[in-house]
Amino acid sequence: MSQKSDLIRVENLCVSFPGHNKTVEAVRGLSFSVGRERVGIVGESGSGKSLTGRSILRLIRPPGIMTADKIEFNGIDLMSLTEKQMRDIRGHKISMVMQDPKYSLNPVQRVGEQIAEAYRVHNKTTKKQAKQRALDMLESVQIRDPERVYNTYPHEVSGGMGQRIMIAMMLAPEPDLLIADEPTSALDVTVQLQVLGVMDKLVKEKGMGLIFISHDLNLVASFCDRVIIMYAGRIVETLNASDLHSAKHPYTRGLLNSLPRIDERKDKLIALKRDPAWLVEESVDAFA
Repeated sequence: MSQKSDLIRVENLCVSFPGHNKTVEAVRGLSFSVGRERVGIVGESGSGKSLTGRSILRLIRPPGIMTADKIEFNGIDLMSLTEKQMRDIRGHKISMVMQDPKYSLNPVQRVGEQIAEAYRVHNKTTKKQAKQRALDMLESVQIRDPERVYNTYPHEVSGGMGQRIMIAMMLAPEPDLLIADEPTSALDVTVQLQVLGVMDKLVKEKGMGLIFISHDLNLVASFCDRVIIMYAGRIVETLNASDLHSAKHPYTRGLLNSLPRIDERKDKLIALKRDPAWLVEESVDAFA
């Protein structure tokens, strides 16, 4: 299923980290594209999901080495931009919600001021207008009494509220693409649904693209339009989310079989058996 207008197109992305004895290839030859849709990237810890998201924003720092034949966003070749030009892209055109708000929010600055700052960096506006924008964004992510929350510090809010604050901050500049790196992994089920509902509503209303990074297959299947399955830095399968439980690749099947299901009784869950051949398979072209 080809997207008529790709927001982001990645070709042959590689990320490696040189060590004393050998170079670790963390991402190996990834190619994929994302339009104005919700695309999930799924895999075990260490499969290269988060590095893929960071690579799009060119956030891989030394000693890490990132190369790509192309990372094209809305017709702009991100690989050819200077660091100063990339700062105009980050947050403004492409935003990324990190996994844990505890490490992403400034602990000594009020949360509302951080949202307002994220907006003012990319928009010529007054402090008063930026504050109103921050209050509006807090309200849009279903935070009650945004005026009170505006004046709180990160340690004074819960995990779920902190995650919603991060989403509000990243969406304040109205980016075209949002990368969400396991935004619900540390939250309980009820708060998970609230955060996903907020993201879904905002993405649909603004016509954005979303890359949703997760290890939760069932969550991605219920929330995303398409799913990219990663193993050991490679893409092994790409399919519509509605077809996830009909996946063909043995790695995807193994992940699915290792999950408990409420509608199917099993005496024992099947442990995932990895095939060494998966490590040397040609990278799958995931343009869709």
